[in-house]
Amino acid sequence: MKLKATLVGACALLSAVAGGAFAQAPAGQLRVPDSHLYVGANYQPVDRTPVQIHQDIARMKAAGFTVVRMGDLSWDYFQPAEGVFTFEAFDAVLEEMHRNGIKVIVDIPGQPAPMWLHKAYPGVDLVTQNGTRLYAAERYMDNTSDPDYLRLVAALAEAMTKRYGHHPAVIAFGYNNEIGNGFMSYSEADKTRFVAWLQKKYGSLDTLNKAWATQRWSRTLTAWDQVEIPYGDGPGPFERYLDLRRYWSDATINVLMILENARRRNAPDKPVISNLWDSSDRKGFDYLSTYKQYVSHGSHGYYNGDAIGGAFETLMMRGALPTPSWFSEFQAGGGGYYGTKGRSRMWGYFGLLNGAQGMLAWTFNTHLGGEEQALFGLIDHDDTPSWKLDEWATMAKEFKTLEKLGFPRELKPQVAVAYSFEARTASSPKSGSNTVAQYLTTPYMVQAHNAFAPVYNDNIDIAVINVGKEDLSRYKMVVVPGLYLMDKASADNIRSYVRNGGTVIMTAMSAKVNETNQWFNTPLPGYLSDVFGVKTREFYRRDAALSGQIGAASINTTIHFYEVLEPTTATVLGRFSNVEGTPPVATINTYGKGQAIYVATPAQPSVLQPLYRSLYGRLGITPGPSTPEGVYARVVNGRTLYVNASYGPKDIRIEGTKTGLLSGKTWSGTLHLEADGVEILQ
Repeated sequence: MKLKATLVGACALLSAVAGGAFAQAPAGQLRVPDSHLYVGANYQPVDRTPVQIHQDIARMKAAGFTVVRMGDLSWDYFQPAEGVFTFEAFDAVLEEMHRNGIKVIVDIPGQPAPMWLHKAYPGVDLVTQNGTRLYAAERYMDNTSDPDYLRLVAALAEAMTKRYGHHPAVIAFGYNNEIGNGFMSYSEADKTRFVAWLQKKYGSLDTLNKAWATQRWSRTLTAWDQVEIPYGDGPGPFERYLDLRRYWSDATINVLMILENARRRNAPDKPVISNLWDSSDRKGFDYLSTYKQYVSHGSHGYYNGDAIGGAFETLMMRGALPTPSWFSEFQAGGGGYYGTKGRSRMWGYFGLLNGAQGMLAWTFNTHLGGEEQALFGLIDHDDTPSWKLDEWATMAKEFKTLEKLGFPRELKPQVAVAYSFEARTASSPKSGSNTVAQYLTTPYMVQAHNAFAPVYNDNIDIAVINVGKEDLSRYKMVVVPGLYLMDKASADNIRSYVRNGGTVIMTAMSAKVNETNQWFNTPLPGYLSDVFGVKTREFYRRDAALSGQIGAASINTTIHFYEVLEPTTATVLGRFSNVEGTPPVATINTYGKGQAIYVATPAQPSVLQPLYRSLYGRLGITPGPSTPEGVYARVVNGRTLYVNASYGPKDIRIEGTKTGLLSGKTWSGTLHLEADGVEILQ
């Protein structure tokens, strides 16, 4: 009876907090009330004396900075004890920023939780999967599902949004820096909350037993108190691991909605610009299924070393939002990396190309202590400005001009690529007995990037979305790469999209398991075999590359896995030439008014690029300016922005004679860009 009462109480808490929050209007209706470009930095006044703060702000103003992000990671700076708020120091900094014309994003620092909170409420401490209680040794070591944590973070959000929601310097709020980079916990209280979540999701033990396939290996559950929290690091069945990650995703989103509700009450006109890190391997959460409820501008920390990964994550955080993106942390130096001259400016222009509005260096002052004392910012350890401050000042000056020339750039993506938190989770279980790892030898994110790259390299705007949650009719082509788990909502949306005239491309390793992470017992691809007019059963790997044709184009694979496609109503688009029986490389099926294409290999540019290009003309997809690999370009108000992200010099063919807006040079026939070079031709 005690367990049952506890479960009911925990379930009621989750339902009251999450259910009430999700009923409100989406944050995505908000936007920054201007069309300026913003350049600035992250700033931690908690590290600085009043004299240093005055000097720092003077340097920011001289550099032309227009925005700072403050408050993150500093809960005890605002609240040194329960019920005690000390805002005066922050107020003074905020006022001085305002006097100097610098706008502020106020981050509600719900993580890490202060030491006083951990000591007063031990339920906020983490417990490992082997039962060891951990003290909060570093950032994000907080159990954010604990009721005392939820109560206190709600009070913090209430106090901060009330105090700063109408301050003239504040243009936005952010929530719990890198909330997705936290940890899962395994205490008895966590088990109780997890079981309550399962009861709400499945309703009965019979349904749970079917979803978890407990008949396998003699694991049938006959009472709720037999349920244990699955091991996040293994071992354990894959079905349970997926539900573990779903539970912690919901718990994370619950925190975000608590913070969002405080903003809606106290600062309804302020947008939300948060660095959430949903794709962190430590915990992560299902951002693209829920983001419109607590995000008004896609925002993230940009620390990418390659253009494809950086663009993919930028556009994944944007999703289908119409608003410009923000880089709430932007690489200036890095961990153990002092910086490369011109690199921040190049990536800044790359951000503009991808529809960004604001870029904030991480960080203004290089830290003297803590976990990031060897992460180098704009001001060196001895308080001396580095050359990086001048580079960011150059960006601020140039961006001031560009905001009159069509920036921030409006994106109108013609193509979408699918991304799924659940498919990524299902395709990478942690277990010693792991046949899935033996099957899925090409990681999910590799396939996602491989499907994205050929479109992006053709300088075509592309969205990264959850295909079960968005209106697909706005896209001329939808690509579904390696979507191992296919849920009914995604399948229904794809089916409707194709029936109504859309074109979808799905690659091998897709639609193998259903919502419970069990393989379909129907023809594959599950839920969609009739839409694609094909069945897949057999699959093989070869030591050598596969070669063949798609239409008139020759293909050679870099990933040597292939599925044997058995067309039912589909037509073969091309065949392998060096495989016995010359099975299809790809098939196309007419379904309703549209077409569904299935590719026999995992997503890889060598196969997908010729396929995409064969479809552009028919679908009315217009490639952007022609550029060599590693150089990206977009036309903005009749001018063409070029960004060389290839790490080497590049020559780009251009038509006629053009003038460089940034360099002042005249270019005829060829534009030459050095490594990290950028130019706008008019």
